[in-house]
Amino acid sequence: MELNVSTASQGGHAVVTATGELDLYTAPRLQAALAGLLREQVTRIVVDLSGVEFCDSTGMNVLLSAMKRLKEQGGSLELAAPRPAVQRILQVTGLDTVFTVTKAAPVLDAG
Repeated sequence: MELNVSTASQGGHAVVTATGELDLYTAPRLQAALAGLLREQVTRIVVDLSGVEFCDSTGMNVLLSAMKRLKEQGGSLELAAPRPAVQRILQVTGLDTVFTVTKAAPVLDAG
């Protein structure tokens, strides 16, 4: 399965929407999108996971790495609307206490 990634940003905030499966083969696509936003000095990134059906440890590591880099720049990374399967991974690994998890992503204009 593919992973589609789109971004919308506005005023230093960005929403990254991922749909599909986030795994060893597709994680570089998300990593590239997040790295691009980090270079743009975005201060808040929300990753909308409502369309992600599966996420493995590689995907979680991409999210953790981006969160760490963003915190070093004084920003924050949040996860929005994870499906039950992804929510379970967050809970089992304890990452639900590391990430800020919200029920929905904010709506920003595509940019």
